[in-house]
Amino acid sequence: MQPVHLVATVESEEFSWGEDLFNHGYYWEAHEAWEGLWQVADKGSDIRALLKGLILLCAAGVKIREGKRVAAKRHAGRAATLFRELIHRPDDAFEQALGLRSQALAGYAEAIAVAPPILQRADEGQPEPVFSFILGRELAGHEL
Repeated sequence: MQPVHLVATVESEEFSWGEDLFNHGYYWEAHEAWEGLWQVADKGSDIRALLKGLILLCAAGVKIREGKRVAAKRHAGRAATLFRELIHRPDDAFEQALGLRSQALAGYAEAIAVAPPILQRADEGQPEPVFSFILGRELAGHEL
């Protein structure tokens, strides 16, 4: 059996799997899907910054669910900073994969950094999406 060789790209199955997990409220699992790609991405690359921002956004989602607003604000703010940096280095592949521009993603993260949502109790064991947007090519332009 040959080892799996990961390549950090938005076209990878791992990236798409992370988006699907994220969209369904599985933030910890999305973080895990993207972290492997982040680890193999070249230091200083745009894909590494994008993945780090998405991972931080996942962390914010987890903290929102836990009711830890200060931590959620911190993670979302750090994500917004990374997404803002990508605005100056636009990548059409990122926009196509995410279904939205880096500027829009930065705006969503900044809004969460200012005022994270307060959730109602969800059914035990059911993931609850906390973000008002979704990621992905097929779902581009739709909000939850």
